[in-house]
Order: sequence, then C-alpha cells, then structure tokens
Amino acid sequence: MPTADKILTRTELPTTLAAWRAAGERIVFTNGCFDLLHLGHVDYLEKARALGSRLVVGLNTDASVSALKPGRPLQDENSRARILAALAFVDAVVLFGESTPLQLIELVQPDILVKGDDYAVAGIVGHELVLERGGQVLTVPLVAGYSTSNIVKKIISGLAG
Repeated sequence: MPTADKILTRTELPTTLAAWRAAGERIVFTNGCFDLLHLGHVDYLEKARALGSRLVVGLNTDASVSALKPGRPLQDENSRARILAALAFVDAVVLFGESTPLQLIELVQPDILVKGDDYAVAGIVGHELVLERGGQVLTVPLVAGYSTSNIVKKIISGLAG
C-alpha cells in the first residue's frame, strides 16, 4: 500500500475502522505533533502498536501545533503525515486541528488509548470516554533524552558556536 493511502480523512476513517473491527482487530490510538521524527517517536509508536492490532495516529495540523508551540512546526503537516505513514507499524494517520484530540477519539472509539509515561492516565485527554466503553488507557515508557525541542537546541547551539 502506498504510504499516502494510510493518511485518512475523518470521512474515510469510519469505513476503515469498521473493516478492522469486523476482522476482530484491536484498535490503538495515540496522537501528537511528531515534528522532526526521532528515535523517541519511533520507539513510542512501535510500543503503542504492539498493544493492539492496528495503530491510528492523530496528527496535529500546522495551526494546532503553532498554537501549542510558538515558532513550530518545523515541517508542514503533509510532510509529517507522510513520514508517519511510512512507518510499518502505523496503520492510519488522521489530522486534527482542535486544541485536543477528544473529537477524534470520539470518532475512533479506540480499544486502547496510549500516551507516553510522562502522562498520568487521569491527565490523558479522552481517558474517561475510552474507560466507559470498556477500553484501556495505557502509558508506555519513553526513551530518555529524545525530543524535537532538544534536537532544535542542538542545531541552534551548533550554528551559533
């Protein structure tokens, strides 16, 4: 499957989800900005996918990234989506522009909602919805020292030095 085919709209997503559910597959959902994909992202997404059969990644639009992180993103949403979709363990990428992924979580209705272990379950957006449906909300360990912000700092300090 071409990687671009894994990038779905909110209109296309329900059909794909229904097919996966009909096949008895457990759907995992996570979200983020994923600006400058690095080892921490790859490790996190791979661990998230290992928790179920299919991984849906909610990807912040450029506008929502800018609202969260002034001066960002470094890569546009189309680039970030294609890069994520190229990962073998990512099954679908869906953009969202809201301040949180709650509306997308309501649409996906994942069996498992995942974030990094820098979150407490009670602080994960959508946790109540998933738990009420009988799903799981889990955290996975992050690889220490990896972040886009740290990479940007290294680049800037290298250029200044």
